[in-house]
Amino acid sequence: MTGGLTLCATPIGNLEDTSPRVLRAIAEADLLACEDTRRTRRLLTHFGVTARRVATYNEGNERRKAAELVGEIAKGRTVVLVSDAGMPGLSDPGYRLVRACVDGGFPVDVIPGPNAAVSALAISGLPPGRFVFEGFLPRKQGERRRHLSSLRDEPRTLVFYESPHRVESCLEDMAEILGPRPAALVRELTKLHQEVVRDTTEGLLEHLRITGARGEIVLVVGGAPPGPREVAGVELARRARELMDEGVPRKEALASVAAEAGVSKKLVFDALLPKSSVPKSEES
Repeated sequence: MTGGLTLCATPIGNLEDTSPRVLRAIAEADLLACEDTRRTRRLLTHFGVTARRVATYNEGNERRKAAELVGEIAKGRTVVLVSDAGMPGLSDPGYRLVRACVDGGFPVDVIPGPNAAVSALAISGLPPGRFVFEGFLPRKQGERRRHLSSLRDEPRTLVFYESPHRVESCLEDMAEILGPRPAALVRELTKLHQEVVRDTTEGLLEHLRITGARGEIVLVVGGAPPGPREVAGVELARRARELMDEGVPRKEALASVAAEAGVSKKLVFDALLPKSSVPKSEES
């Protein structure tokens, strides 16, 4: 008999988001690994499901426990892994176990379901086509500011998890380092007090200073705005030559193309002809 690992997404708030496949996988598994046995048992009790065996797999014992679970799988047993909420491995323990199974040649399956990052992105009102999931930022301010600085030029939408205790200081750093980006603060997803606040990073900061922060929070932040429009040198030269062919003097043609493209006259001049072939007086 071949054993294997199945990753199961669990509700991020509303228990009704639990899929029948997840419940069946847990009931049929030889071993259920979870972050907090008390929290997982509440979920199972709600649906009347019983797990054969339950083991704790969390941030504190992940490295050691991964080897033990792979040992169970090697004996032909099936292991289901759940986190307290959402998908194991995404800002939750799970990666080491998946990696160990892959390295050992054991099957790994996944049963999809609730995910706070994707859900927040979908309702944020910010571009969802291309995004970067950053998870939790570093707790220490210096490390956090350095990491945010590395994201300053990232054009894709940014998604962060944050605790209510640190979200205000996090937004302070974002407002200073990233600037007044469009952003959304999404909290308590799928729960009774779900809330979405859409503003700028600075606006969200002011909102939190008035209302305070509560619950599980996802921050969705717009990517870096586009810089000056980059125009290929071939296109600059083509447009300049067209104007000159129409009788426009060289200087005026250079100035016109530069203004239209949002670049310097020198860039147009360099694109038009090798600098050495034109007298310096014609460059300005």
